[in-house]
Amino acid sequence: MKDGKSPVTLKIILIGSSGVGKSSFMNRYVNHRFTNMYRATVGTDFLSKTVTIEGDTVTLQIWDTAGTERFQSLGMPLYRGAHCCMLVFDVTSRASFSALEGWRKEFLIQGEPEDPSDFPFIVLGNKTDLSDREVSGRQALQWCEEIGAEYFEGSAKEDLDVEKPFLRAAQSGLKQYKKHTLENTGHFQITCKQPRETRNTCEC
Repeated sequence: MKDGKSPVTLKIILIGSSGVGKSSFMNRYVNHRFTNMYRATVGTDFLSKTVTIEGDTVTLQIWDTAGTERFQSLGMPLYRGAHCCMLVFDVTSRASFSALEGWRKEFLIQGEPEDPSDFPFIVLGNKTDLSDREVSGRQALQWCEEIGAEYFEGSAKEDLDVEKPFLRAAQSGLKQYKKHTLENTGHFQITCKQPRETRNTCEC
């Protein structure tokens, strides 16, 4: 704080089908733990981690969402205010990869980012330690190029390449945060000047 910078908190959302390993990836990154006991997320869960990005101390609020339809109504309040969205799939499940487009569209509708075309998405393929792969890295990269997302893959179980996607999400989220803050500041200054003509009717 000695340089006058305010602390930054970034909201990172993990979405994707149930069972792809969203909770496992989040827990491996934040707590360096992994369990083979599967427990479906009920509603939402989140963990925090503080990192340094380009000289800024940033607190990541990483939100893990339930990948089942009955909890999708939670999406609207949860997705809003997010700075980056991580779309997670299981590389051994083609169905979980095919479902990502639906999850992405749902996020854009419910989250209402100010500039949907410029909002950062990170696509994450989990379970690369398994041999029965159904989705190749090339397939995933091709789709990412189509939607303007970045692609990472790894294994929460084996602790393979877990940190990279979160650091990239933090970098992209920080960029989004700074842009959003500057735009809001400019917008606020403009709207403060407009009521002058009718200030005699305003009691505020």
